Amino acid sequence: MSATLNLPATGAAPEISVVIPIYNEQAGLAALFARLYPALDLLGASYEIVFVNDGSRDNSVSILAEQFRIRPDVTRVVLFNGNYGQHMAILAGFEAARGQIMITLDADLQNPPEEIGKLVLKMREGYDYVGSIRRKRQDAAWRTYASKAMNRLRERITNIKITDQGNMLRAYGRNVVDLMNQCAEVNTFVPALAYRFARNPTEIVVEHEERAAGESKYSLYSLIRLNFDLVTGFSLVPLQFYSMLGMLMSAASALLVVVLLGRRLFLGAEAEGVFTLFAISFFFMGVILFGIGLLGEYIGRIFQQVRARPRYVVQTILQQQAGGAAAELPSTVEKRTVGCPYE
Repeated sequence: MSATLNLPATGAAPEISVVIPIYNEQAGLAALFARLYPALDLLGASYEIVFVNDGSRDNSVSILAEQFRIRPDVTRVVLFNGNYGQHMAILAGFEAARGQIMITLDADLQNPPEEIGKLVLKMREGYDYVGSIRRKRQDAAWRTYASKAMNRLRERITNIKITDQGNMLRAYGRNVVDLMNQCAEVNTFVPALAYRFARNPTEIVVEHEERAAGESKYSLYSLIRLNFDLVTGFSLVPLQFYSMLGMLMSAASALLVVVLLGRRLFLGAEAEGVFTLFAISFFFMGVILFGIGLLGEYIGRIFQQVRARPRYVVQTILQQQAGGAAAELPSTVEKRTVGCPYE
């Protein structure tokens, strides 16, 4: 069973769709509107902005609804009935958007909206996926260094070459988005998924600013979870690594038994070696427990996937009807498509 997001005709499809996930961003939305719309107007191309409210608990919904009333011609608002995460919000925006060039942008203004034009120009050169690299990150030092280290590890494990994986200012071609809309992963990482489908990807350097208002919604735990999703969702290397490590540990353990047996036969028992054995045993147990946890990550993904629950539920969509009148359209989205093209 599969249900998709059926939208009424709202005029000619725009060239550019900007998808922005929103979660408790009331403090910065006014500044975002003040810069985003003029920046897109200057491009001289048809566009739409799709805001996806990811279960905000503040006044973000009211502010988005008011902005829709002000600019209903280019504004659409997708309202979730709860919080499903940034990447689910982006995927819902992709399904609702109609443009040939899809731009993702965070609402915190750390990525200046004025940089969107650079991505659009690059897409017009024939690329179907344009990533971005922050020229000078305005984040805490620990986040910058941790992100760089994770980038290097992720590239080795998954062969996905994304220089700056934490930057959401990216452009996607319609062909890439259509393929992503066919996937049904419960947990995924949108830039990596797009890279798998892109025929001609590239990256450009963009500016980066301090957060305009509010605070980051990503805690240390959230960042760790996101990287688990990225690594386990796109590679079997961690499992293969632990399989090889298990074989090496078994061989080393067998060798240790032979050595200890030889010592006992020829040199006699030595009580002093007991603590060394304890240390070795604890080390092995730690490695085994970590491996079990890693295996649990993969099994947990399988469990979530086979339940076939909706990835997200859209409560309401604010958009303009074909005749020009504003409409509030209730809609429930269930993503239960079986399989994914790259698997």
